[in-house]
Amino acid sequence: MKALDPIDKRILKILQEDASQNVKEIASELNMTKTPVYERIKRLTNEGIIEKQVAIVDRKKISTSIIVFLTGSLDVKKFEEINDFYEAIENIPEIMECYLMGGETDFIMKVICPGLDNYHDFYSKTIATIPRIGQIKSSFVINEVKKSTVLPFFE
Repeated sequence: MKALDPIDKRILKILQEDASQNVKEIASELNMTKTPVYERIKRLTNEGIIEKQVAIVDRKKISTSIIVFLTGSLDVKKFEEINDFYEAIENIPEIMECYLMGGETDFIMKVICPGLDNYHDFYSKTIATIPRIGQIKSSFVINEVKKSTVLPFFE
């Protein structure tokens, strides 16, 4: 994999902010021709740096859903047993993100629920049935202060 140069980083920043821009628009913004910009985007995609291009939907405009963060512990004796947890998480669409943690908490997950009234059913019928989960604490989002999908580049 080739190291990212400043132009690659600028292309990635542009695409992270608005992936609907075409190669001509990006080339114009970079004061370049289309062909080298196209080749760079193709290389970044082939190398897996650009995983996919998606539409980001405004959750508040399509539903009255709530965001819940769950933190908890895992009940595993052997590290291989954690795969039961991983496989179960993959099949639950309401779990938007899940991270294995170091420190006091074993995992944190971001869950989208239709509403507070539905959370109890979701928790008891879905979350509580996930293999290897020990204790869980739920925290409900009151206000989204910052939400971004743009990764910063560090030197």
